[in-house]
Amino acid sequence: MKIVLRENVENLGRRGDIVEVASGYGRNFLIPKKLAYLDTPGFRKMLAAERRAKEARELREQHEAQAVAGRIAEMSLSIPKKVGEEGHLYGSVTAQEISDLLAAHGIEIDRRRIVLTEPIRTMGTHTVPVRLHREVTAQVTLEVVAEK
Repeated sequence: MKIVLRENVENLGRRGDIVEVASGYGRNFLIPKKLAYLDTPGFRKMLAAERRAKEARELREQHEAQAVAGRIAEMSLSIPKKVGEEGHLYGSVTAQEISDLLAAHGIEIDRRRIVLTEPIRTMGTHTVPVRLHREVTAQVTLEVVAEK
């Protein structure tokens, strides 16, 4: 029996794969649990249309992410923090603070997309990567200055 997987099934295949399975396994387990569809020409057309729509959506999201990356690259952000005598910060600059600073400049970015390998604990200029899309990463230039 040929079926098309709706979800990733361990030891069988990934979503959208057309696989051959035993008829009992397909009829009694995969199809009732909504893990697969019976392979029909109509369903193949629907799957192809769905795949085209997903590719178009991915392309559109990538272009939007590139536009946002261009806006971010032009920015130079400054964040005031309390500083000790040797130039070390009291606390650190977090991804949430960077996200809030970007939001104040009109760019809404989720804090989980800001890639900080370690917290920023020193004054000066830092470059922080922001993952906007699977294939698009922007670099935010962040200057940490002493609070007055």
